[in-house]
Amino acid sequence: MLILARKENEAIVIGDNIEVTIVSIKGDYVKIGINAPENVKVFRKEIFTDIQDANRESVVNPDAVKNLGHLLKKK
Repeated sequence: MLILARKENEAIVIGDNIEVTIVSIKGDYVKIGINAPENVKVFRKEIFTDIQDANRESVVNPDAVKNLGHLLKKK
């Protein structure tokens, strides 16, 4: 794992077309902005894990696919 220190309003670049910017830092919380092409999916890790779990469940139980839709809705 690469670990980088960044201050507010500083950024890192991943590959040729993904930029991650530190938007704000307040106490224990850091807000980041991610600028990536539309074809690059960006998820919070807990949502990504839920999607993977739902995909695995759908292989075992095809009716479980119905439950996947709520994970992809914008909030």
